[in-house]
Amino acid sequence: MTSVTRWHQLLLLLCCLQTVLSQKDERGLTGTETNNGVWVSSQAKEVLSSSLTTIFLPIIYIIVFAVGLPTNALAIWVFLFRTKEKHPSSIYMANLALADLLFVIWVPLKIAYHFNGNNWIYGEGLCKVLVAFFYANMYCSIAFIACISVQRYWAVVNPLSLHQRNNRVAVCVSVAVWVVVWLLTIPLYLYDQQVRVTDLNIFTCHDVTKPSQKEIAAGYFLTMGIVGFVAPTVVCIISYVLMLKALRNSMKDENIAKKRRKAVVLIITVLVMFLVCFTPSNIMLLVHYILLLGGATDNLYGFYITTLCLASLNSCFDPFVYYFISEDFRDHVKNTFLCRSERTVERMRVSFSALKYSKKSNTYTSDSRNTQSTEC
Repeated sequence: MTSVTRWHQLLLLLCCLQTVLSQKDERGLTGTETNNGVWVSSQAKEVLSSSLTTIFLPIIYIIVFAVGLPTNALAIWVFLFRTKEKHPSSIYMANLALADLLFVIWVPLKIAYHFNGNNWIYGEGLCKVLVAFFYANMYCSIAFIACISVQRYWAVVNPLSLHQRNNRVAVCVSVAVWVVVWLLTIPLYLYDQQVRVTDLNIFTCHDVTKPSQKEIAAGYFLTMGIVGFVAPTVVCIISYVLMLKALRNSMKDENIAKKRRKAVVLIITVLVMFLVCFTPSNIMLLVHYILLLGGATDNLYGFYITTLCLASLNSCFDPFVYYFISEDFRDHVKNTFLCRSERTVERMRVSFSALKYSKKSNTYTSDSRNTQSTEC
């Protein structure tokens, strides 16, 4: 009788262990994997069916697309066709605008996906491309913002340096950033991004990870979070802190103090915008995949995709940063909207310079023929 009781206790213990293990697989947005798809937990179903993912997120993405597409397209147009003298900073800003534009053009697919109840109907291949472009261009944007930060610091500390005007270095760095980031996205094509959620009868794109692939996904995104965000953020913070220190030291001269104060306000604004847009999403990315890897009951996926949506707003803010950072960019944008040709702009600049010189000479003459603008 005693041996039979012990066998019963052993069987109960094995059953309890099996139940615990099966519950661990159902935690978070992974679920229990079967041949027909993945059965997710009630919490995961709530996230995938909530108004947060089916209404709020697509509305934010509509704003990102409506603002980001024309402004970044205009920025690229200005950098490529309206700016004659290319500087390292303008090269980095042009690449940043391109990264933002490549990010924005894929947003309509995310809008349709979320409005369709998080049901992906475009196939596995396009899902992988969307995910790869989404993350690649986000990390490209972060990398180019870090490049701009270093370049601006160097311009403040060594304004007369030949390196400041060396476009070859900027081009090589830009090419290296694109190559490295796109090589780092290759693992996204090696495991399933489209997953069928059996109990909801939908196909998710990147929102649900198969239990058999969660170690690959977690390892990849933890690496990308550290390499693609933490390292560039440290570079940005160090560059801006050193820049602020250099500008503060030069404010003893009253003649340049006013301009320096504007530069300080702009630097702080750019740094705060960068941290607000990218820090929450990347911190939540690290937290989410750590919890997912550890089998936590709540892996905070709802917070993660919300902050990821917040990061996409950076694509709308960057063109306005160019506008305030670069005086040449402001002038080119104004002239583009006024439909002035480059020849007309150059004539106006020469005429304005001649007028200022004549005022200094107490003669108020100018060539009005040079100030006419080309009609649209």
